Amino acid sequence: MEPTATAAGYTTRRPLADDAHDIHALISLCDTQVIGKADMTLDDVADELGDPSFDRENDGWVVHDGAGRLVAWAWACRKGSSDNVDIDVVVHPDAPELIGPLWDTVTERAGRLAAGLGHDRAVVDIGLYRQDSGKRAVAAARGFTAATSFVRLLADHEAPLSEPVPPPGVSLHQGLTEEVRRQGHAVQQAGFAEHFGFTPKDYDEWYGELDASASGDWSQLAVARIDGEPAAMLLGTNAFAKDENCGYVRQLAVLPAFRGRGLGRFMLRRAFADDARRGRVGTYLHVDANNSTPALDLYLSVGMRQVLAIDVWRRTI
Repeated sequence: MEPTATAAGYTTRRPLADDAHDIHALISLCDTQVIGKADMTLDDVADELGDPSFDRENDGWVVHDGAGRLVAWAWACRKGSSDNVDIDVVVHPDAPELIGPLWDTVTERAGRLAAGLGHDRAVVDIGLYRQDSGKRAVAAARGFTAATSFVRLLADHEAPLSEPVPPPGVSLHQGLTEEVRRQGHAVQQAGFAEHFGFTPKDYDEWYGELDASASGDWSQLAVARIDGEPAAMLLGTNAFAKDENCGYVRQLAVLPAFRGRGLGRFMLRRAFADDARRGRVGTYLHVDANNSTPALDLYLSVGMRQVLAIDVWRRTI
């Protein structure tokens, strides 16, 4: 039996798609207390609830108080068929007694998700804002330790930007055809293979997850070919468009054999120019600050600045 997340005076059930507004309001309240502003859009929450990898009937919990107010949201989500499982627990400040039971519930569920996929362990990850001392203390008390840090970077666009000149032999292709999308997927999978938390996904799973996202836009997928051979990819989305009028680089990868030729810099500057042309005031991306490749140095060298740090805490069970 699962550990119960229900305490006296509360009602716990599985989440519905219609819960997105209430969940978004709860997350926004908690984020504002920690970092001073809401950090997820309603579309982001809808994407979480509709993620093809997330099973609402088994992997999520919403809790309401006696007045019918949603006061907690918790979930576990597998990453492909790997032993890696993401979790999160969001609890209203008025209901601290729910924190422990919900953490125990999602952690236990993560273990069963991994076991159901044939693994003898679960590698459980949760992303925590660096300022969130309360949640970090809860994680530490349950055996989680800081594993890596993802830095959110922003490039400001204060004037129209000129189109960058591609390196010699490079041609750029948009993701409006299946051929280009498949090439983008292949480059992303190979380029990210050594990155923290990477789990392989076949094309259908990769495409399905991105295509289902409310912020997705395949016209913002670009594949760079060198002499006709796919070498690099960049996928932009509209994740920050509504609330901050900014673009977002969700994925950027260069195949190992083509690194050191300026492809990453070119792809970034092309994305910046495209966002500026759309009238956006900036472009965001996230980077693993502990990555062995010099990605952070590249982003800083093209004028990006750090605006937020999110630490990933990990426990193996």
